[in-house]
Amino acid sequence: MGSREQKPGGGFFASIMSSVSNFGSAMHKSVNGLLGYEGLEVINPEGGTEDAEAEAQRGRWKQEDRDGYWKMMQKYIGSDVTSMVTLPVIIFEPMTMIQKMAELMEYSSLLDLADECEDPYMRLVYASSWAVSVYYAYQRTWKPFNPILGETYEMVNHGGIMFISEQVSHHPPMSAGHAENEHFTYDVTSKLKTKFLGNSVDVYPVGRTRVKLKKAGIVLDLVPPPTKVNNLIFGRTWVDSPGEMVMTNMTTGDKVVLYFQPCGWFGAGRYEVDGYVYNAEEEPKILITGKWNEAMHYQPCDLEGEPLPETELKEVWRVALAPANDKFQYTHFAHKINSFNTAPKNLLASDSRLRPDRYALELGDLMKAGSEKSSLEERQRAEKRNREAKGHQFVPRWFSLSGEVTQTPWGELEVYEYNGKYTEHRAAIDSSSCDLEVDPKSIEFNPWQYGNLEAQ
Repeated sequence: MGSREQKPGGGFFASIMSSVSNFGSAMHKSVNGLLGYEGLEVINPEGGTEDAEAEAQRGRWKQEDRDGYWKMMQKYIGSDVTSMVTLPVIIFEPMTMIQKMAELMEYSSLLDLADECEDPYMRLVYASSWAVSVYYAYQRTWKPFNPILGETYEMVNHGGIMFISEQVSHHPPMSAGHAENEHFTYDVTSKLKTKFLGNSVDVYPVGRTRVKLKKAGIVLDLVPPPTKVNNLIFGRTWVDSPGEMVMTNMTTGDKVVLYFQPCGWFGAGRYEVDGYVYNAEEEPKILITGKWNEAMHYQPCDLEGEPLPETELKEVWRVALAPANDKFQYTHFAHKINSFNTAPKNLLASDSRLRPDRYALELGDLMKAGSEKSSLEERQRAEKRNREAKGHQFVPRWFSLSGEVTQTPWGELEVYEYNGKYTEHRAAIDSSSCDLEVDPKSIEFNPWQYGNLEAQ
């Protein structure tokens, strides 16, 4: 757990609120005009002793690669670059964005506990800790592949969960996901909005996440904080998510507000999360504190936000051990969801695991990965031309537009809802008397709805 300095007479609650009010004052190590790149900022999150130029030279890029990439990207500064820029595979990890959506299920047992819990405030402690848990995986600095329109990812072998996600729109890029077990259903519509700042990019989660706890009979709404990816070109790439996470019990009005502290000078505040569970009258009931890369703790509190006498800080979640020196900073769970060995029976041909560019990168063949990535992108453009020539609209298979438009802190969002067809599809496969199971590695990746367009 991170250190907690309490100001005299202010206590824990005042300490949190003070840090929030000074959000914008976090100090960073900057390098301006470095090597002729005017205004470029290089941030060392550890606040090390290296000089600015040495720090800037670190990273995954060769000098000539950095020069070329910087010249190409200068014109996009201040723009949303979610899908307008083709990026080299050297900065990618062998996973797609819709696969990465499934990583939120690693600690889904916390949602099971929330559903079984009788205390309405502890229920929110479990559920919000689940929402925080994914940030350890999200600190990876490699970029996932953008999904092809119609691409899917399915998982049926973790904690009794059935999970399906699908790329439902290409412009703007949008994904939808659904997970379910005996305790909960999880539904998300995701549309990322970005702002390219030169050596960094701000990522705004324009999405809607809803969790229904079945036994408890309540619906939770989650609004996560934005994320900033630092040192894209110069320096050691690292991720920070300063801001506010809010989880609201839409049934009762209770809520959790957690503050993700910004990384300050010499790394002060990095990873730290502090906040409270509030009742419907906005009175603090339980304080929550910890680090999103280590563990989260909770303790009952009074109306001033101070810990109740004769209570103790208890752990609710701790990150699992991760592989040492993993090339892509993967967790064991990330390896699991990326593996053919854990793929469900008779995998959908549109599944991310089958992408030839992703698989080539996993095997370490960057040249083939780049070639396959370009080929897939060209086929996607060809399918779009064919579809528009026929006057057709793309229709997702597993999700449908609900007609609802919701407001988010970063813009409007059209909401997709799960249509139930994948549940029927998977049930039919599982109940089939046919024992023949196809080797997933032999399946050709095929998210296309308009046939093979390579020759067109």
